[in-house]
Amino acid sequence: MTPRIHLVDASPYIFRAFFSLPPSLKSAAGLPANATYGFAGFLLKLLADEGVSHLALAFDESLTTSFRNDFYPEYKAQRELPDPDLERQLKGCVALAEALGIATFASPRYEAEDLLATVGAPLVEAGASAVIVSSDKDLMQLVTERVELFDFARGERYGPAEVVAKFGVRPGQIADYLGLAGDSVDNIPGVPGVGKKTASALLASFESLEDLYSRLDEVPSLPIRGAKSLARKLAEHRGAAELSKRLATIVTDAETAEGVAKADLDQLELRRPDPALLEPWLEEHGFGSLAERLRGWPEAG
Repeated sequence: MTPRIHLVDASPYIFRAFFSLPPSLKSAAGLPANATYGFAGFLLKLLADEGVSHLALAFDESLTTSFRNDFYPEYKAQRELPDPDLERQLKGCVALAEALGIATFASPRYEAEDLLATVGAPLVEAGASAVIVSSDKDLMQLVTERVELFDFARGERYGPAEVVAKFGVRPGQIADYLGLAGDSVDNIPGVPGVGKKTASALLASFESLEDLYSRLDEVPSLPIRGAKSLARKLAEHRGAAELSKRLATIVTDAETAEGVAKADLDQLELRRPDPALLEPWLEEHGFGSLAERLRGWPEAG
């Protein structure tokens, strides 16, 4: 049977819990535990709903030290850093994942999306199928016939056809699309004056950003409104387009402190929790009936 691996971008679900659950939800130690409680519930629901057998979690360690900040300091610069309480709970979520025996990856230099791609790519190439659990559209560039993106909170699944329906481009063109249209969420500039519709219209005629610039003289004749001025904009802002694509491109050679983030199927297979790690965590956090379900991981979903 072809193995099916779940690759989870953890941070969005921690942030979602932090902002949606009340801070009055406390741990046994009396500290706010809304993010850790919500994240624990998310893991259990994912396990129950998806029939997970192989799982990897990737966490974002920093918003300011990505390798992308090396060549574009403004990358994600508009985002506020997590407040101390959320940062503390983020560490608690990592500790929970490790206590449950889940393969966990984090790096101050590479984002969760890079870590998931690095872990998943060789396994998919070897024959596995993958479900990327995330709400991040950047990860749609990894979608293939054997890799789907699952936006868990919205219950939406994306294969190649769904990516095309949503963005008007193929998964392999998502980085080109963001190179042209930019992305305000990540502070990726794109080409001024080129929006989402224009970007998808251009990529219907050109395979990639590189193909577009090698045939830039064809743009004025395209059936796109303002095609002549568009060609001038593209020429004038070529550097911004190429920079933006580089920022949006997910890498598959991401490193953690231990080296390149590789894993085999045995490392991703669900296992029993480590009581020496889990029991102190539960003693600190409490969580009542949720704690009993965590003790029953991976049978209790």
